[in-house]
Amino acid sequence: MPTERKVVHYPGQALYDVNETGVVLRLSRRYLYQEIRAGRLRTVKAGRARRVPADAIAEYVRLLEHEAGAA
Repeated sequence: MPTERKVVHYPGQALYDVNETGVVLRLSRRYLYQEIRAGRLRTVKAGRARRVPADAIAEYVRLLEHEAGAA
């Protein structure tokens, strides 16, 4: 039985880990890391952790919408 991942949203949450980002975008962790390596999803380093800024998630969605409109 698959486990359900739950994301706790805090008002004004600025940074998401890759797992939380995957839940928000409904994309796999593996796919997100491919997008990060390709430079399509912006991240920041906080110590040893990689985080995705909330505005980078919005930028990524706009990129996908633009690509879908161009197709």
